[in-house]
Amino acid sequence: MTSLGFTRRTSDAYRHFQTRATVFCVLPLVVACGSSDKGVDGAAPAATPDSVASTPAASITFSASQVLHGGVQWTSVAGTDAATSIELPGQLMPDADRSSQIGAPAPGRVITVHVRPGDRVAAGQALVTLQSADASAARADYEKAVAQVASARAASAFARLERERAQRLLAIKAASRGEVDRAEAEDDIARGALQQAEAELLRARAARDQMGATSASGAMVIRAPMRGVVLTRDAIPGSVIDAGATLVTITDPGTLWLDISASDRDAGSVRRGAHVRFTVPAYPADTFGATVQSVGAGLDTASRTVPVRAVVRNTDGRLRPAMFATTWIDDGVRRAVMMLPTDAIQQLGNRTVVFIAKADTKGGATFERREVRLGSVVGSRTQVLSGVTAGEQVVTAGAFAIKSEFARPQMAKE
Repeated sequence: MTSLGFTRRTSDAYRHFQTRATVFCVLPLVVACGSSDKGVDGAAPAATPDSVASTPAASITFSASQVLHGGVQWTSVAGTDAATSIELPGQLMPDADRSSQIGAPAPGRVITVHVRPGDRVAAGQALVTLQSADASAARADYEKAVAQVASARAASAFARLERERAQRLLAIKAASRGEVDRAEAEDDIARGALQQAEAELLRARAARDQMGATSASGAMVIRAPMRGVVLTRDAIPGSVIDAGATLVTITDPGTLWLDISASDRDAGSVRRGAHVRFTVPAYPADTFGATVQSVGAGLDTASRTVPVRAVVRNTDGRLRPAMFATTWIDDGVRRAVMMLPTDAIQQLGNRTVVFIAKADTKGGATFERREVRLGSVVGSRTQVLSGVTAGEQVVTAGAFAIKSEFARPQMAKE
């Protein structure tokens, strides 16, 4: 009986050991199977750098030490009543209404170019001398017309004397009425021929002057039709050109056009007569003014923008055509806008953003990136037209440190 009891207890212990061994063998398999979705503690696995880079975080949390080290500060945003402005790209262009593109009036060869780009010219000043067969023909036509006028004038004077003589003879009954009528008819014909010859002379003179054919050798002198500055010089001495080929372009730099490209969304806020402020890279510290002259009726098919043109008074001559400009157009409506320090505005990828702070009780904070639409720059502050609501806490200092943390996943991927 004793032996049998020992055997039973031994068998029970063996079965208990076998059961525990089975559990321990199965447990690694369970853990291994669960590791594809969750960790041992049931939490999701840490994201890889690639997954972070592909879906940028909407917010980032800083500890108190990170806030202090990055010099991060934030403040509550308050709205202010101001006239909003729209920032748009622009370019200065010559005023076409006060410019002249001088072309060749006839085919010929360029003999001399008398001006260079940048030269100031007066009205009537020689620009280019051409040699042309058409100029020789125009000169000959003019001289022929002069001769015809002289001949017609002499014939008209003789016919008038004959008419007067016939009338005197008729008075003393020394001539018949038929002779008087014939003399009067010849006088009328001679006066008509003179008028025709004078009209031909005017035409020939205009053709000669238009070509500048002042020399019998066929030389044409092209002269400036207005005072201004030589913008371009396309004529090259010795080259053969066709009629209409551009020789010189002159513009009056006292007035320029500012061509602005407005998006479809912004074009609705632009009005004719609106004030424009702009800066150019050549004078970054100076702000210039202009007035909107016209707003395009449709979108440019290539750029999908509405062309806006403003007139610039360039009395001091500092501005030059083809300068690029950053413009701000006042829409004339006063509304509540947010004015933020320019340092608070950051460029994250291809988006303009600010960072909204939500402080915790330990001195740290969570920062949310918020895309914004900007208005004009006034001193060191920038108008924010949309994206921020009054009362929100916006980072005003240390924004670059936060931007760096948002950009870190993308940098790690690259």
